[in-house]
Amino acid sequence: MRLVMLFACCLLAAACGSTPPDVDPLPENPEPAGATVFSARPDIVDAHPLTITSYSRIDDNRLSLHFETGTPECFGVAPAVIETEDVVTVSLEGGTLPEAQDSMCIMVAVFGTIEVPLQSPLGDRVVTAS
Repeated sequence: MRLVMLFACCLLAAACGSTPPDVDPLPENPEPAGATVFSARPDIVDAHPLTITSYSRIDDNRLSLHFETGTPECFGVAPAVIETEDVVTVSLEGGTLPEAQDSMCIMVAVFGTIEVPLQSPLGDRVVTAS
């Protein structure tokens, strides 16, 4: 009987600290040194998905997403956040700024960050990218 109770306690402890099934957590890392800070631009043109490489917690209600894109003079980003009880899913689209459509833009990659607000405190929820 003791062995059964010990096994049940181990299973419960593992379940409480586990990641929800089918969720690939995004790594939490410090903000990259020298990263360019972007502001949300929902008006970008030719939007396409960007890869979010990691995130950092600014406080319990705000995250900083880390990514690579073009120079902020020509390129903008538009983040999106979907929250559930267990998971915060973030996504990011990149594209050309409307005012830069007819401009010559250099093709240089920059490390970028953008702050996103959360509706509820992050707490123990898992952050994942879509």
